[in-house]
Amino acid sequence: MRAHLKTLAVVVALGFTASTVAVTAAEAQTRTHKVWVCKSTKSARNKGTVIGAVGGGTLGAVVAGHGNKTEGALLGGALGAVAGNQIAKKNSKKKNCHYEYRRY
Repeated sequence: MRAHLKTLAVVVALGFTASTVAVTAAEAQTRTHKVWVCKSTKSARNKGTVIGAVGGGTLGAVVAGHGNKTEGALLGGALGAVAGNQIAKKNSKKKNCHYEYRRY
């Protein structure tokens, strides 16, 4: 009777071990990760750069003193292009980024 109980205990222990290994292997195959994904913002940034440059150049020419319209337009255009690019970059990242779950 004792030998029968020992055999039963060994079989039960082996069964639990085998099921644990199977669950661990299955879990390793279907492991998912949360990943931050962003679409390209290049198009939006280019559009923002152009709009900023035109707006800045126009404003720079209007604000510049007499005889300095060209310099004012160039300076305003450069500053407007940089500002437009950065504003478009920030706004487009808010709209084009999201989390995805991926399996590895």
